[in-house]
Amino acid sequence: MAFTPAVFYKDPMAALAWLGTAFGFEVSMLIEPPAEDPTMMHAEMSLAGHGRVMVGAEWAEWARSPASIGGANTANVHVDLESDVDAHCERARQAGAAIDMEPADQFYGARTYRARDPEGHVWTFSQTIREVSREEAERVSGLKITGWV
Repeated sequence: MAFTPAVFYKDPMAALAWLGTAFGFEVSMLIEPPAEDPTMMHAEMSLAGHGRVMVGAEWAEWARSPASIGGANTANVHVDLESDVDAHCERARQAGAAIDMEPADQFYGARTYRARDPEGHVWTFSQTIREVSREEAERVSGLKITGWV
């Protein structure tokens, strides 16, 4: 089983180009919209052949870009990177991403940063930098953790 997030854009074709430049995503599938209805498009992107995110237009009242609803986000796309989260952040910054959280080491063993794309979607990127046991994470964070994998 896999979970695949979908993000909606006012200008999804521009988003595809930007997501490639800023985050290194590659289009793995594109259903181009007919001229008479540009909302009827669908794309899928992956990062180095791993994972998948769907990209679409604002095609229904519930399918809106943060740019159309005052910047609100009801979800965050989280991407696990295999290496060099700091260089990934710098690439995103150079492409115009707003960096909401600079790369930082987390108590659970990841190095993470958070970025916002031009339409306001929030993306979190992380890289595992060390293995941490549940007991260590509880001790360091002061939190009770259930279901640690």
